[in-house]
Amino acid sequence: MAKKIATRQAYGDALAEFGVDENIVVFDADLSKSTKTASFQAKYPDRFFNMGIAEANMMCAAAGMATCGKIPFASTFAIFAAGRACEQVRNSICYPKLNVKIGATHAGISVGEDGASHQMLEDISNMRVLPNMTIISPADAIETRQAVKAAIEYKGPVYLRLGRLAVPVIFDESYEFKWGKGVQLRDGSDVTIVATGLLVHEALKAYDILKEKGISARVINIHTIKPLDDAIIEKAARETGAIVTAEEHNVIGGLGGAVCESLSGSYPVPVLRIGTQDKFGKSGKPELLMIEYELTGKDIAKKAEAVIGMK
Repeated sequence: MAKKIATRQAYGDALAEFGVDENIVVFDADLSKSTKTASFQAKYPDRFFNMGIAEANMMCAAAGMATCGKIPFASTFAIFAAGRACEQVRNSICYPKLNVKIGATHAGISVGEDGASHQMLEDISNMRVLPNMTIISPADAIETRQAVKAAIEYKGPVYLRLGRLAVPVIFDESYEFKWGKGVQLRDGSDVTIVATGLLVHEALKAYDILKEKGISARVINIHTIKPLDDAIIEKAARETGAIVTAEEHNVIGGLGGAVCESLSGSYPVPVLRIGTQDKFGKSGKPELLMIEYELTGKDIAKKAEAVIGMK
């Protein structure tokens, strides 16, 4: 069985690892044990700032640090980073295109028992419409570590979408994160599954289910949702003729919307979107919520069969 590590844990570990760079500073909104920035705090207390439950202020303070040449990481739950502080992210970070990295943990339905108030299912949409913003949604711990490193090297705003739930490690140490480039994990000719974050592992399960039925599915991991890798999406559309998108997010405005927007101007094919169907979440165990909201490998496989019939 694959080792499981939460992407929020990998994020905290990466900050502690790369924090040797004295330009890196970390802000948190009184959630460092949950966002896992406490590990950075323990190693570099002089460069860690607990801003309290004042997320909007935290984003502005991070922006100020960026104007002084620092590389600030502002960390809190996704519901607060992309919800409560959205105006400050827009006006204080994206508008002046400042070098702020937002570490948004506890994204998606898999937050579980915390329920609808904390299950952020709109953050990709909220961040995607902001000019100058880059959105990264890593699939596992190894990709998260490399994404943090890439974010440090990149000059400009970055939104890192991270999860609470421990998820299987998909990649090995030979994996190479490439900024803005999708990763084909499986080849196939009948249909393409385009997934992000936690749903990448479920997409691989769907691949196995479809293979047993004699259906050849291509699986693509989109870790960078904005800018989207239009080339890999169009190539898949031309070669397989049908696409399923899979994300732990509202089907409106997220990865599915981005893929449909891309293909509408290049090579339109049938697309079915796996995600929360314009509904709020509810309290429950993450594994049961994945079933309730039809986000499992079985659900992806079922959608793949349906979209093949639409060719």
